[in-house]
Amino acid sequence: MLRKSLIYRTSAGVEAYTEYVDSLADRVGAAKIRARVTRAELGNFGGHKNIGHGVIELRIDRGPGYRVYIGLHGGELLVLLCAGDKSSQRKDILRALVYWSDYKNNL
Repeated sequence: MLRKSLIYRTSAGVEAYTEYVDSLADRVGAAKIRARVTRAELGNFGGHKNIGHGVIELRIDRGPGYRVYIGLHGGELLVLLCAGDKSSQRKDILRALVYWSDYKNNL
């Protein structure tokens, strides 16, 4: 199943996913993150964990343990909420939950 992806943007115009990936000095890591999102769009979620409340953590086996947090809207739209690595995992999960709640409340 091919899903379309959308990058979540806060009311202040911040795209946490884009800012994180674009800021990485590890260009191979950034490419692996983008490839992982492409596979998820094709329905291959690979190593992932359901965080709860509709948020999914995609794990990328590279460097510090990159993560991408997504929400699925209607089974067809993949919403890219934010990204991080293992060291910021707790903070990133909380942020993803807030972003997902905001996204759903503003539909």
